[in-house]
Amino acid sequence: MDFTLERDRDICSAYVDSSLHLGIAQSQLLIQDGITECFQELGCDGIVYREKFNAFWVFTRIKIKFIKRPLWQDIVKIKTFPINNAGVRTCVNTEIADLHGNKLILANQEACVLHLDTRRPMRLTNLPFPRDNFPEPVFNTPFKKFDISDAIEIYEQRIHSQHIDMSKHTNNVEYTKFALNVFSDDFLQTNEVKEVELHYMGESREGELLKIFHKQADESAHFCQIRCNERPVFEMSILL
Repeated sequence: MDFTLERDRDICSAYVDSSLHLGIAQSQLLIQDGITECFQELGCDGIVYREKFNAFWVFTRIKIKFIKRPLWQDIVKIKTFPINNAGVRTCVNTEIADLHGNKLILANQEACVLHLDTRRPMRLTNLPFPRDNFPEPVFNTPFKKFDISDAIEIYEQRIHSQHIDMSKHTNNVEYTKFALNVFSDDFLQTNEVKEVELHYMGESREGELLKIFHKQADESAHFCQIRCNERPVFEMSILL
């Protein structure tokens, strides 16, 4: 069985930032759209799991490598496929290329399935999900542990209704947007992002107050952390 989903996508205005390139957070959204459609084709998407197993997917870690961000109105080819089944976790690769096959963006996402009521992990071997014969990965560099010590609080953000997803907690991409807000638009325009790594460590819900922290490790490395009730719920590294 072929586990790879391939799609052509137009980079529409909703997916670009002020530079007219595919935005950092928007690229994550595009990648997650691909995973959703891939899992739908494999019969293991969030709708099936919710209806039949009272469960939902959670993306725990994501690493995205930017080789060249496409522009508004570009057409790109997106390939999405799982690369393993580690019992309670899987990793899913995404390759975004131009129409000539030149790689533009590579991504690896780690995901697990939680029970809707208990929020406890469920084994993928007990669910409809591929077990072997996975495609070869295109991007599989190890995830890292971040040093967030001495990070400085930058601002606070209340969670509102438009930040919430179908699992009734803050949407993953919203955390990325909140973290990117520590940088000015001028900074993001003049510094090309080469890689981001995102860690999702907990949940937050409508009405809760988030605190967003930032640490600059050196000229090319920045870290952000988001806390809810003093507990970390999200961390990001960004390499320039």
